[in-house]
Amino acid sequence: MTRLNIVLLMAVMASALYLVHVQYESRRLFTELDRATAEAARLETERQRLLVEKRAQATPLRVEKIARAQLNMRTTTPAITQYVSDPQGVTKAVPAAAAPVAVPRPNGAVQP
Repeated sequence: MTRLNIVLLMAVMASALYLVHVQYESRRLFTELDRATAEAARLETERQRLLVEKRAQATPLRVEKIARAQLNMRTTTPAITQYVSDPQGVTKAVPAAAAPVAVPRPNGAVQP
């Protein structure tokens, strides 16, 4: 009978140690999950902030301002626009895709 009690005591002790280990692992995993959830929320907030910043950077007014300041571009007017015509004077029907094209000159004027 004593041997049976010792075996049962050992089984209970092993079971208790295993239970403590499982509880510890469960708490560790829960803490890791909580950290991952917080990190996901932080990253989503950062993503939203970056999207708002991207929209602010891509406004037409800002793009035009940079085009004028850094690229020295300007709005075309009829005064500086020249149209390209067929040099041979062929009067064939021209498809819309092959219509005359205005080509900008380096000084800002448009060349045919």
